[in-house]
Formats: sequence, C-alpha cells, structure tokens
Amino acid sequence: MDFKSTSRKIARRFSKIPKVWDGKSVITEMKEAEYPQWRQMEWIGFYFQYLCAKQLSKIMEIPGTSYGRVQFDGFLEIPWDFKAHAMNTSSHEIIVNDSQAISMGIKEFGSVGLILAMGKVEYNDENRAFQQWHNILKGGISDYEKERIKRGAWSRLRKVSFDLQQISFIQLTDETLIKSGSFQSDFRNSNGRPRRAKVLLDLEKLNEEIVHFVEFKLRRSH
Repeated sequence: MDFKSTSRKIARRFSKIPKVWDGKSVITEMKEAEYPQWRQMEWIGFYFQYLCAKQLSKIMEIPGTSYGRVQFDGFLEIPWDFKAHAMNTSSHEIIVNDSQAISMGIKEFGSVGLILAMGKVEYNDENRAFQQWHNILKGGISDYEKERIKRGAWSRLRKVSFDLQQISFIQLTDETLIKSGSFQSDFRNSNGRPRRAKVLLDLEKLNEEIVHFVEFKLRRSH
C-alpha cells in the first residue's frame, strides 16, 4: 500500500470542506441531519467525523474495520480514524484509538491511518451563552453535567468556533507506538472493570509519520 498516494486521493475529497465552523450552525446542521453525536460537548471532533462521512463515503468504507467492540472510522486499504485538534492550546497530545485495536490493525494491514484536522479554537465568553444555548437545544443538561454540578467540579469553557488550518495524514506503525504514550490505562469504569488503554500521540514527536498534509488559509483572526 502506498500511503502517500492514498492520502492524496483522500485529500482531494476535502477541496470543498468548510473552513470556518461556527458552533451553533454546525450543531444545528448535525441535528437536522439526525447525526447521533450532535449533543456532544466536544462537537468539533464529531463534526469532523460527520464531514468525513459526507466527503469520503464514495471512496471509503464508513464505518471501517472492527476489532472486537472497537471500530475504526473508515477503511480504505487500511483502517483510518478521523480526529480534530486545537492548535492554540498548550497540549500537543491527542488521544487516538484503542491501543490493542491499533496494534491489530497494524499487524493485519501494515499500518493504520489518522486523518487529523487542526485549527484555531475560539472559546465561550464568561456568560456561558453558547453552553446555555446548547443545553436548551438538547432539552436540558445531561446526566453527566448534573453529576458534575453535584460534585462541585469546574465547568470547562465551551468551544464556540473552529478555524480549519490544516489536515494531516499520519501513518501509525509499530515504531510510532513505541514512542507514543498510553491514556486511561489505569482508569476503571463505574462497574470497577479497567478501561481499555488508548494510544496517546505526541504531535511534537512525529516526523516521518506525517506523510501528507493540506493547508488552508485562516479566514479570520481572534
């Protein structure tokens, strides 16, 4: 499999992808399309998955390969996942998929692909207007939010917009996993069972793994 050639084939499907994602508009779009994840607080990543399903369904099997209960977002010659990441944060790490599933995908197909949308995020103002709007649209606050309030935990500011700047095509191999971390390996579910570990990818450690990328002009400044 020629990863770069396949990446370029996929990248051509993104020529007309929206560059500025307004939170209210895209959440409403997903709701009207009956996309099941429109209620999620972290809407940017789910909107990118939604766009990938729209843009890539003619050339890629969506959803993709499964390993047990873990399913990749798409399949074209190899398994692919779709992620989004804010560039204007201090963190350069992203949580990818289940560690064991990625290892199995690499063993079966030679590598696993990651399509990563990166851009600048704008956060909600202090009056929480966007959060309140989203809660009303959902029909009220979630059980998770109710539990957070009971604990007295801090409520994170919501992301209200995303300016897409780059889509990178990253090839994950055994060598990549060696220099990657692990997330939630010591976490447990509410029933006491350990959670499956996920790959924690440090973007600053990537070099040859970024095989192809597409840049977009920033439409506005913050």
